[in-house]
Amino acid sequence: MPRKFIQSPFGEPIEINRNDKFKIETNKFNDGIQYRYRFENGFGASVVRHAGSYGNKQGLYELAVLDTFGDLDYTTPITNDVIGYLDWEAVEDTLDKIKEL
Repeated sequence: MPRKFIQSPFGEPIEINRNDKFKIETNKFNDGIQYRYRFENGFGASVVRHAGSYGNKQGLYELAVLDTFGDLDYTTPITNDVIGYLDWEAVEDTLDKIKEL
């Protein structure tokens, strides 16, 4: 399947992906970018790439699971911390797992 991209409001190319319908925000964050997701099960995710994120220097992303209030949740089977050094496919795979909680 060919990859499709759009341009973010910050000039960064964004791949159109299978979880876009769950994306609720795109924000400029710490001189980088943040995508926030909310799923039907109430959980969400924050995906960031900025100067302080794990993997930024390699062009990779960091993901955190969010609880039903939008706060960081370190108690899920997904992770007990943030997950860094993710390429976009790994971000998508992790978002799929959060949807299934």
